[in-house]
Amino acid sequence: MWNLAEDAATTTAGAGSYLTTIVPFVLMFAVLYFLLIRPQQKRQKSRNAMLNQLKKGDKVTTIGGLHGTIVEITDDIVVLRVNDATKLTFDRSAVNAVTTQAPEKSAEKTAEK
Repeated sequence: MWNLAEDAATTTAGAGSYLTTIVPFVLMFAVLYFLLIRPQQKRQKSRNAMLNQLKKGDKVTTIGGLHGTIVEITDDIVVLRVNDATKLTFDRSAVNAVTTQAPEKSAEKTAEK
């Protein structure tokens, strides 16, 4: 009779100890997710959007710090005009930031009318 009571007490204590060991790991993962993983995913998404919106005439800065204007652009290659005579070819992923957007052609046409 006493054995049944002891077995029941051990079973509930064992379940509680599993819970107390799992909860800190879940909390650590949640903190890491919100402090590291989620912000990195947001930055990656905004960078991909910026790279997809590149077009001729945009003034950009490369990862190496080179400033230039996009002359040609393909799916994976960007040709930058650095000065009047110099054109350099880069991978599209080497573009770090867009400093000035190219003017929209449709906005220019409506301004002329």
